[in-house]
Amino acid sequence: MNTMTGGDSKGKRSLTKNMLIVAMGAAAILLVPLIAMQFTNEVAWGPFDFVVAAVLLIGAGLLYVVPASLLSSSAARAGLGVAVAILLVLVWAELAVGVFGTRFAGS
Repeated sequence: MNTMTGGDSKGKRSLTKNMLIVAMGAAAILLVPLIAMQFTNEVAWGPFDFVVAAVLLIGAGLLYVVPASLLSSSAARAGLGVAVAILLVLVWAELAVGVFGTRFAGS
């Protein structure tokens, strides 16, 4: 049974709310380099860097949220979370320093 807040009586959040949480979480994470750029020259992100990071963070969040909403087992959701986190770290590392030597590798 749905409540007036959009969730069901078992406490599950709606998919839309989860997507909003993902977007706000990505924005909060992206505030770290934005603030760091104000205090040091060691962090030098351009607009493209922020766009790529936002796509990676939101993409990883949605890659977890959408399938996790279909899973009933907490162990399965935890496994999905670990898999998505590993994938995110591998892609981020490849873009940053070129761990695997693809053409997308950073300088």
